[in-house]
Amino acid sequence: MDPERQALLDELDRVNELALLGGGQASIDRQHERGKLTARERVEMLLDPGTFRELDRFVVHRCADFGMAEKRVPGDGVVTGYGRIDGRLVYVFAQDFTVFGGTLSGAYAKKICKVMDLAMKNGAPVIGLNDSGGARIQEGVESLGGYADIFLRNTLASGVIPQLSGILGPCAGGAVYSPAITDFLVMARGTSFMFVTGPDVIKTVTHEEVTQEALGGATTHTQTSGVAHFAAEDEAGAIAVLRAILGYVPQNNMEEAPRRPTEDSPDRAIPALDELVPTNANKPYDIKELVTAVADDGQFLEVQPDYAANIVIGFIHLGGRSVGVVANQPAVLAGVLDVNASLKAARFVRFCDAFNIPLWVIEDVPGFLPGTAQEHGGIIKHGAKLLYAFCEATVPKVTLITRKAYGGAYCVMNSKHIRADFNFAWPTAEIAVMGPDGAVNIIFRNELAKAGDPVAKKAELVKDYRDRFANPYRAAELGFVDEILRPRDTRARLIDAFDSLENKRDKNPPRKHGNIPL
Repeated sequence: MDPERQALLDELDRVNELALLGGGQASIDRQHERGKLTARERVEMLLDPGTFRELDRFVVHRCADFGMAEKRVPGDGVVTGYGRIDGRLVYVFAQDFTVFGGTLSGAYAKKICKVMDLAMKNGAPVIGLNDSGGARIQEGVESLGGYADIFLRNTLASGVIPQLSGILGPCAGGAVYSPAITDFLVMARGTSFMFVTGPDVIKTVTHEEVTQEALGGATTHTQTSGVAHFAAEDEAGAIAVLRAILGYVPQNNMEEAPRRPTEDSPDRAIPALDELVPTNANKPYDIKELVTAVADDGQFLEVQPDYAANIVIGFIHLGGRSVGVVANQPAVLAGVLDVNASLKAARFVRFCDAFNIPLWVIEDVPGFLPGTAQEHGGIIKHGAKLLYAFCEATVPKVTLITRKAYGGAYCVMNSKHIRADFNFAWPTAEIAVMGPDGAVNIIFRNELAKAGDPVAKKAELVKDYRDRFANPYRAAELGFVDEILRPRDTRARLIDAFDSLENKRDKNPPRKHGNIPL
């Protein structure tokens, strides 16, 4: 090869090596000392080996102020491109904290916008790995405008392509709103933080003293705020969760979720379910035992397990088909619906509906949580969100009532009246306006007051009410319950039901969009 051509190739190798080093070896070493991977290490861990194709590796910022003209690094603090996860196309961006602390510039934002635009054009998920000090102060409004450009694309892509966020370092100020719009947000314990205003600003303004971890760490956002959906012990765990989520969701809103082969028989009977629900209606049990028993191979990817634990949401496969699960949890607050549970479930229902994922609803709910805190916190408005989400959903929807289905909560939890396709019940189901004890106190108030032995009289009336209403047969007589199942047959019957709904077509009235009670 002649020297001139060799020189061109040598220059390409030199610039590539410079870009691959990001902020330099010293910065990479500091990143590792903090217990964090570099952006490129994260991308390699996320994607199938050898599939990453980087875009815009040589982009640099355009800022000339504050000495920035002499500080240009190829790539400018974010690694972008596309690759494969389990053989399926995904687009990715990974913020590089070794370059200017991962701060966002105008050029950096354009790189992210490019891969988001490509993801939309090609109908593929986009995954963001966040580790950034926020907006690059030296650029002023250009960096702020870059954030807004990203927010717009997040919003337009919502419900069109899956959007996943990994929080693997700091994420503060305006930077938090892009992950907040995405569908699922995964944090790594100990090294990731999210907050609009940090501890120093809070101390100055409100005089509160709080650590980064307590203010916006993984535990805070998965247990208290509900901002994050998953918390992993480390970055490898967080990236594994991101990969796992994609196993249950389609490439875009025009496709079905991928089928997963299984040797788990669709006709498998589960005798243990015959004894799952206690004979004492006030005794709790764990609804997750039902979910895992029915799911293919016992696998359940629970979403937001540590937030509003009185309702359980997540993904399973049934007969190879991806299904979203929404279940009251009798083991926590007796499975009542409250503000947080309503919010948690409503957003999950809307995600599943947007991406053609059928819904299995498991109902054991005594009602909405009473109290001034709930009423003043807007339980009417927030409960209406869950009701709205189920009413709006047009995907296949199957409900199973295992025990209590009382009052307005019966209506809200995907009842026949709000377009559920199949409503099943176990023989232990109790479907009524309220529990027998409360109903008797209201209906027979005068009789009880006049009774010579009010305790015995009440027991008699409670038994009569239970025999009349606290069972699934009255609802079945009215067609509100399609079938009363022997619990052991639940898996087989659910798989058959979803198979029969495979070609379901339903639609809502034409409109720009509804006005969900936000």
